Amino acid sequence: MLAIAGCIWLIAWFNVARLGIIAYEEILQIKPYYIVLSLAVFCAFGLMFFSMSFKHKKRINGYEGDYRPFWNFFDLKAYVIMIVMIGGGIGLRYSGLIPDECVAMFYTGLGCALSLAGILFWIMFFMSLKKAN
Repeated sequence: MLAIAGCIWLIAWFNVARLGIIAYEEILQIKPYYIVLSLAVFCAFGLMFFSMSFKHKKRINGYEGDYRPFWNFFDLKAYVIMIVMIGGGIGLRYSGLIPDECVAMFYTGLGCALSLAGILFWIMFFMSLKKAN
């Protein structure tokens, strides 16, 4: 399940960061503070995802028995948060209420933070394999 979580987070990273980069490409003049704000978003979400990754690992490792449905890599709360974030992001982007600069800064930072969560899940997966042997 840790490997599945790693794959899901890396897929999310690719999609979100790609949208941020596309938004950056549409900006006529990129100001230095845009990059600083992308880094701030990255740090804020990176810390949140780092903490959350360990909570999911603890929950996953707490399952008893050999059979674990693959969708249990997240709990219900995580699925709800994911649906709200995806739906909200799509809605805001297509509403035109959010300028490209905000989309670029937020999505690039968030996407990079998602990549770290995906990598962390893969590291936990490989560490659990090593521990099992």
